[in-house]
Amino acid sequence: MPKMKTNRGAAKRFKATGTGKIARAKAFTSHILTTKTTKQKRNLRKGELVDSANLKGIRRILPYL
Repeated sequence: MPKMKTNRGAAKRFKATGTGKIARAKAFTSHILTTKTTKQKRNLRKGELVDSANLKGIRRILPYL
């Protein structure tokens, strides 16, 4: 059986933590920043963990993560 292919777009967006969870960056950080408050932009800089509802699909496209 051949090796599974990793989705390269997803590989650039997600990474595994030390405990095996999957980390992601927050959205809404790239443009129209003048309308967002400083507090909002500061909180968008922090990372997040992938929600359990999306975890199964992410693990499917990232088999070796």
